[in-house]
Amino acid sequence: MTLDSLHLLFFKNYDEASLALSPHINCFIGENGSGKTNLLDAIYYLSMTKSAFAASDAQCLKQGADFFLVKGSFTLPASSSPEVIQCSLRAGQKKLVTHDKQPYERLSDHIGRYPVVLISPYDTDLIRQGSEERRKYFDSIISQLDHSYLELLIQYTFTLKQRNALLKQFAERHSFDRDYLLILDEQLVHAGTQLVQLRQQFLREFVPIFQRHYLELADSREAVSLDHKSQLPDQDFLQLLRQNERKDIALQRTTVGPHKDDYVFLMDDSPVKTFGSQGQQKSYAIALKLAQFEIMASRKQHKPLLLLDDIFDRLDERRIKRLLQLVANHTFGQVFLTDTHLERTDQALAGLSEQVSRFRVHNGRVQPL
Repeated sequence: MTLDSLHLLFFKNYDEASLALSPHINCFIGENGSGKTNLLDAIYYLSMTKSAFAASDAQCLKQGADFFLVKGSFTLPASSSPEVIQCSLRAGQKKLVTHDKQPYERLSDHIGRYPVVLISPYDTDLIRQGSEERRKYFDSIISQLDHSYLELLIQYTFTLKQRNALLKQFAERHSFDRDYLLILDEQLVHAGTQLVQLRQQFLREFVPIFQRHYLELADSREAVSLDHKSQLPDQDFLQLLRQNERKDIALQRTTVGPHKDDYVFLMDDSPVKTFGSQGQQKSYAIALKLAQFEIMASRKQHKPLLLLDDIFDRLDERRIKRLLQLVANHTFGQVFLTDTHLERTDQALAGLSEQVSRFRVHNGRVQPL
């Protein structure tokens, strides 16, 4: 799969930009703050219908603008003609995503069609931050691979919001509607139990791939592992909801369920967050992303887009060398990378047989080099 062209209007710091892209390697060169990462984010947006970095779609609007547009032309191995994806948002209105000018009835139908993997300086946040970041990360991977998982996740999230709203209503109105609560509990149990099963099933496939990539990246030979921590496997979900009903009513929120799951990152049976060095944490995070790429390429039968943000500034020579070895071995398909120095990029990519396109980025303007 390749992204052949990219067009932006009023996206982040861009008034307008149009790029014809290499099917192999694309380098965005510019100073920090020039808009390099925003180009990667636009590509991510085309795949996932949301930003990798902004908390809301409104934050993708260029300052002073009331709409933005991101458009890309994709070529898939099984497709006889390019497929054009367009994402647009007008302030105060609903986001619109179209496939060959036809709007999706549901945005979830788009997820997974054009897979993407992003490796960025913020990847170690997965290790350092709370459980929500890790759940979002693995939910994103599994949702791109399994549409039924995404449907269950949407159903669970919607029902959870309904249940939490009902719990708040109990407190505000000093009333208690057990019948409605029981209906929501049953719906929550139906989706939640399956979510946990699919998460565990995914990890059984993912972990050995992740462990192999870590060994190839790391200097040392510490044993890494990854566990799924959930309340559900050891207890009946419906019974768990019953046991915590009074607590939920008091706190006005649902305190048990797969929305409380976590993924535990371990190194020699100790938390990577606490005992891993900065280098070990970087290797752990990159190994997660490389395993993500491999499993997506295998399941989708075409390689995801790979976005590499500021790797030359943030990674040491050993890890950069490993990533470039994978590029040279044709492990990856189409690659997009950012850097501040053209000479460094050219030196790193010297000797690769793939076609390389270079773009200069400056103050929200981009030109081919």
